[in-house]
Amino acid sequence: MAPLEPPYTRLLVERYESTFRFYTAVLPKLTGCALARGNETSGYASWDDCEGRTAFALFSRDAMAGAVGGENAPSGGGSLVIHVDGAQALDAAVELCVGEGATVVAPTQDRPQWGPSLRTAHLHDPDGNLVELQTY
Repeated sequence: MAPLEPPYTRLLVERYESTFRFYTAVLPKLTGCALARGNETSGYASWDDCEGRTAFALFSRDAMAGAVGGENAPSGGGSLVIHVDGAQALDAAVELCVGEGATVVAPTQDRPQWGPSLRTAHLHDPDGNLVELQTY
């Protein structure tokens, strides 16, 4: 299974609108990252680097809790997102992670409300941090 792109940081936030405005203002100036998806009211936004890869994302904590269950949403501010190449790679990634001690908290499923053709699985790493495996 070949990696498709590096992982990126995603913050889970309570105050999505004001946090979105903050990062929209500072990320382009400080990092050169450009807003690629989302807006002030979407509950999800991501910024791409100069090569078009996602570098940073914001996600409403309530939206993530709705996806993985409130008891499985991290109490901290972030989660790791790992993008893999296709459905078979996603299944293999879940198997690999579980074999290394992760626990599935939301099984592999389509998430068209998050993005066309998006498919995800959510796991907790051994320390309870949320990991999202995804493919488009």
